[in-house]
Amino acid sequence: MLNLIDAIRRYRRERYFANLLRNGLVLGRDVQINDGVFIDPSHCFLITIKDRCVLAPCVRLIAHDASMFRFMGITRVGRITIERNCFIGDSTLVLPGVRIGPDSIVGAGAVVVGDIPPHSVAAGNPAKVICSLEDFLAKHRAVKERSRTFHEDEYSLLRITGEKKKDMLDYLEKNIGYMEGEIPAE
Repeated sequence: MLNLIDAIRRYRRERYFANLLRNGLVLGRDVQINDGVFIDPSHCFLITIKDRCVLAPCVRLIAHDASMFRFMGITRVGRITIERNCFIGDSTLVLPGVRIGPDSIVGAGAVVVGDIPPHSVAAGNPAKVICSLEDFLAKHRAVKERSRTFHEDEYSLLRITGEKKKDMLDYLEKNIGYMEGEIPAE
């Protein structure tokens, strides 16, 4: 039964994205789009996602805003462009008229209402740049040196044992850690 449910989900997802592409969504190479992502179907032709981007689960790209329609009879529309090599975090909302510069990260739960410059890390509601990509990576390299790294070959969801889960839970009770290895595509 589970295989049938998975097959139906895959079929619906493939059909959803085929319709978006047929209606003008521009999608680069090596783009990873996770479950629950919503791309504005009525204005998908206004949305461009360039090469090597990741859209985490439940990201929403909305290229129109009908909030004033009842009062003014108009709907605001704007392009959304996500430049190459960006990571858009879980449950992020990107609104009309936004360009996210190349090599940028948008943190989980952000509401992006304005442009994000290249090589930036942005977070919050509304999303604001909190540091450069270079500073963000340097900070995490330094913290990683003092933290424990869990390797994907032993600690991935598909391989982890009860003993390894306890080990990880115990360490992460009072510390931050890092996972290393390939992140599986869905």
